[in-house]
Amino acid sequence: MFKNRAANGKKNMVGEAIKHYRLMLKDAPSQQRFAVLLQLSGLDVGKNAIQKIESGDRFVTDIELKVIAEVLEVTCDELLG
Repeated sequence: MFKNRAANGKKNMVGEAIKHYRLMLKDAPSQQRFAVLLQLSGLDVGKNAIQKIESGDRFVTDIELKVIAEVLEVTCDELLG
């Protein structure tokens, strides 16, 4: 039976990469500031959503992944590893 989880049991495969690339941005924005940057790009997420994504406790849609990659200035493939 198929389960919507990564091999490590998390709900997404990109959370750790998102955190890594967020911290590599100029001035390493906090989760709150990163949420604001995403909101300015049209993605309605808050700090709590970012925390859950980075910890693997929240699914990430393809639409969210695309905007997150754009804000982080990386490709979706880089986030997916």
